[in-house]
Amino acid sequence: MTQQIRIDRLRTGTAKLGCLLNPMGGQVRKRKTAVRQALDDIPGMLVCEANDVGSFKTAIDRLIQADVDLLVIVAGDGTTHAILGHLFALLTPETWPMVMIVPGGTTNMTPLDLGMKGNPEQIIHRLRAYLRNPSEPRLVQRPVLRIEQNGMPSMYGMFFAVGLIARGVKFSRSPIKQIGITGGIFTAMIMLRSLFGMIAGMILGRHQSEWAPVTMTMTDASGRVYQGTYLFAQVSALDCLLLNIRPYWGKEPAPLHVTLVDQYRKRLWRSLWPLISGGGHVLHEKDGYFSHNTGGLTLQMDDEYIVDGELYRSRSAQDPLRITATDPVQFLVL
Repeated sequence: MTQQIRIDRLRTGTAKLGCLLNPMGGQVRKRKTAVRQALDDIPGMLVCEANDVGSFKTAIDRLIQADVDLLVIVAGDGTTHAILGHLFALLTPETWPMVMIVPGGTTNMTPLDLGMKGNPEQIIHRLRAYLRNPSEPRLVQRPVLRIEQNGMPSMYGMFFAVGLIARGVKFSRSPIKQIGITGGIFTAMIMLRSLFGMIAGMILGRHQSEWAPVTMTMTDASGRVYQGTYLFAQVSALDCLLLNIRPYWGKEPAPLHVTLVDQYRKRLWRSLWPLISGGGHVLHEKDGYFSHNTGGLTLQMDDEYIVDGELYRSRSAQDPLRITATDPVQFLVL
């Protein structure tokens, strides 16, 4: 079944509805009763609860077999990352159900970038109101990152990073996550931890420690090569990140936003605000700040990296990671 048929069903009020709910998501944990009640109030909604990779796949298989036209994901970035990967493994995007992501996790970068504002039950109430009085759905398109390496299954996500960003996320996997802090405060803590890593690296020279930059070679689709040691590098299909951070300023008409900051950059403290606020056009490559858009790249390194907040490690520096953009995926936004 094509997505256009599913869109037509949504517009005419005849769509089949399915939901994957992660009850352990940071936002959902705080309001389980209200979220479940909001979902129960939508007639005909098939709800599957899952909280790990195996149960995510089982739940998606069940919802696909039920031929749902709209898949509502109430979860965070990590769960969405796992679900996107399974959907790409099962189906071609034009035969997917329509996807709507409700920010229910500890971090919710993807739904916030798409424009999903409010807490989970508020958004589910908006969905119920829309279904009672259906109209032309508002759809937002984003490509998805495809990350491939020989001997590894393909991964899909919206945000990839190495260096101090990955170190900060690894820190977030420590007992701090168990405190229950979510959203912008949690993100700010990770950013502060990464900033502390920068300071420690500059003052103490601890480049082989937990604050180490990343040594890598990156080659983009145009053939340009970036080789050296970088504080961080990131690749994103999103227009903005958490806390409305926009750390890229490339002008090329290509789907993937890439930013690198050299270990030996100049004027770091004066550059921090432009770097995170969308004003990076005032930064210069000669000073160690690089940003451009590309359709794909290869990355050679022997280090850790993150995809949508989930931590992985490359196999070896001789076996490059390949990052490309899929065709755009359509998301329903309310």
